[in-house]
Amino acid sequence: MPQDHAQTATQAGQDTAREAGHHQLPQTVEPRNPGMPLDMAWVEAATANAPAITRRCATLPGRRTVKKDHQAAWLARAISCIDLTTLAGDDTPGRVRRLCAKARQPVRADLAAALDLPDLTVGAVCVYHDMVRTAVKALQGTGIPVAAVSTGFPAGLSPFHLRVAEIGESVSAGAAEIDIVISRRHVLTGDWQALYDEMRAFRQACGDAHVKAILATGELGTLQNVAKASLVCMMAGADFIKTSTGKESVNATLPVSLVMIRAIREYHERTGIRIGYKPAGGISKAKDALVYLSLIKEELGDRWLRPDLFRFGASSLLGDIERQLEHHVTGAYSASWRHAAG
Repeated sequence: MPQDHAQTATQAGQDTAREAGHHQLPQTVEPRNPGMPLDMAWVEAATANAPAITRRCATLPGRRTVKKDHQAAWLARAISCIDLTTLAGDDTPGRVRRLCAKARQPVRADLAAALDLPDLTVGAVCVYHDMVRTAVKALQGTGIPVAAVSTGFPAGLSPFHLRVAEIGESVSAGAAEIDIVISRRHVLTGDWQALYDEMRAFRQACGDAHVKAILATGELGTLQNVAKASLVCMMAGADFIKTSTGKESVNATLPVSLVMIRAIREYHERTGIRIGYKPAGGISKAKDALVYLSLIKEELGDRWLRPDLFRFGASSLLGDIERQLEHHVTGAYSASWRHAAG
């Protein structure tokens, strides 16, 4: 992160302290995305200059990053934007309750006190449908929303009516956010009307719950497809667009993120509606979180550095951030096992 960004880092940390523990669902901060009619001229005009995008992204990790108090402030902000996630076949109610306890107190009490962030929490907890009620109960009174993956996650190939019904079941169970997966075949065959109609139906089924559209970018073939799919999902009413399920062979990358972020910027410029962004899969190090925050700040601005418009989909990222914060406070690194997520 460039040095001039460090001037805002202290304020970012203070804002995090005020906001953490007092989470509001995004609809209380920004108007919902009502969507719009499918604009095929806009979709067909979408392009992605792969060489230029690659060059732009290559400059990000090598830049001088923020240090000391500024870095701690940015890492605290990253924590407040994490969707703390467990999507394992052997998930149990006990594991989910432990994850929710970590969500409520993401860093040890002594570290939180030293950082003057006693109310810091993560942005949300993300689970499979069967664990929604357990998570909702464990997070009662915290303001931390529960997100459920849905619509035949991760492949999205179950019958359409069952995918829609699955959304309704998770909303009824208390999920405030629904992470849906699109049908990749619609993108690969260029059937943008079908993608729009599918996303529109999912948005309607979510009701008051916010919907994150998972594009599974590693399976879309080209960056141009990513750009077009991003636009179509936003036109159909997605509140967030998300890179990946975390189950693909290629998940969140900086080039894909840049394409999606610029689609968000263009959509905001044309409609006035802010759409959220969620990179997911493979982001496990604190230094990577800083790079993504830097990209968001440079491309979209400070307003997107809040949990109602930016999330990390992660399970192990929090442990590394907590480890870095302990080093900031004590001057020594601890073993990674001392910062288990659940």
